[in-house]
Amino acid sequence: MVVCVCNAIRERDVRSAARAGHSTPCAAYASMGRRPRCGQCVPFAREIIASESASA
Repeated sequence: MVVCVCNAIRERDVRSAARAGHSTPCAAYASMGRRPRCGQCVPFAREIIASESASA
């Protein structure tokens, strides 16, 4: 599933970044060399990161 249309970031990319220790959407995006643009994806990215943190 696409999380961020502006940057073409997929859910698996955000999950992978979260598993690598990036605890915020901005940190996760930065690890991919990107940054949030319009910001509509940030709440969903936060949920994904929280989900990964809870299962770790």
